[in-house]
Amino acid sequence: MSLYITSLNSGSNGNCYYIGNHDEAVLIDAGLSCRETEIRMKRLGLSMSIVKAIFVSHEHTDHITGIPTLSKKYRLPVYITKATRDNSNIRIEKHLIISFKPGKPVSIGRLSVTAFRKSHDASDPHSFIVSNNRVNIGIFTDIGYPGKELIRYFKQCHAAFLESNYCEDMLENGSYPRFLKKRISGRKGHLSNAQALELFKKHKPKRLTHLILSHLSENNNHPKLVNKLFKQHAGNTRIIVASRYEETEVYCIEPGPVAVRSGVVRKSQQNKMQLSLF
Repeated sequence: MSLYITSLNSGSNGNCYYIGNHDEAVLIDAGLSCRETEIRMKRLGLSMSIVKAIFVSHEHTDHITGIPTLSKKYRLPVYITKATRDNSNIRIEKHLIISFKPGKPVSIGRLSVTAFRKSHDASDPHSFIVSNNRVNIGIFTDIGYPGKELIRYFKQCHAAFLESNYCEDMLENGSYPRFLKKRISGRKGHLSNAQALELFKKHKPKRLTHLILSHLSENNNHPKLVNKLFKQHAGNTRIIVASRYEETEVYCIEPGPVAVRSGVVRKSQQNKMQLSLF
C-alpha cells in the first residue's frame, strides 16, 4: 500500500507534516493555524476528514500553534508526552490527550507511528516513523546531532523529512549573537547542511525514493544551496526542499527496493484521491 506525504510548512514560522493513505492520515506537529492548515490541504486535494490524530514532537510554538483549534474542531486525539504537555501551555480537552512512549508503535487504523527520542532544547523531544507495514516515512527535524537511533531509523526509510537547518559558514559569519550561534550549532540545536548531507551519503538506503530537506533557516541557509549540495549525491533519490511559505506537492511513496517506483501525485491522481478522501 502506498503512503501520501506532504510538508504543509517547514521552518521556524511553523511546521506541519502530513502522512496518510486513502482512509486515514496523521499530522506530525501542527504549527500553522487551523485555517491555514485547512487552506493548504484543500489546495492539495486532501481533507481533514481522514486525519485521525496529531503527534507532537516537542513544545516549541512553531510546532504546536494550531493544535488546540484543530483538535477541538475535528475531535482529534493529540499524542503528546506529559513533559511536553506540561511545558507547552496549550489547552486540549482531557479526553483527547493520549501519551506515547518511545519505541512503542501506536496504531492509527492501518498506520503505525513509532516515536524515538532526539537531542533538542526541549523538555522531551521525539522524532517519528510512520509506517503501513510496507512503507516507512521518517520525520527527522529539530535535532542537535545524528545519533545512533536516527541513523537506525533513517536506514529503514522509503522517504524522509530530514532537517538541513543551516549553512555553517552563513551562521558563523552572520549577525546572530554568539550565544544563539552556539545554541543552534550545539548538540541540542539543529542539524547543519553538512551533518544532514553526511547522514544521507553514509546511510542512505537503496529504498529511499524521496528526501524532503526541511526546517531551513531563513537567515542562515538558502534553498538553492541545499538543493545543489544534495543533488550531487542523490542518485535515484528525488530531492525536494520544503518551503517555509507554502506546501510541497503530494508525493506517493510506494514499497519497493529502488527509487524510481515512486513520484509526485499528478493533478489527475489528486482528483482520484479527492473522491475517496472527501
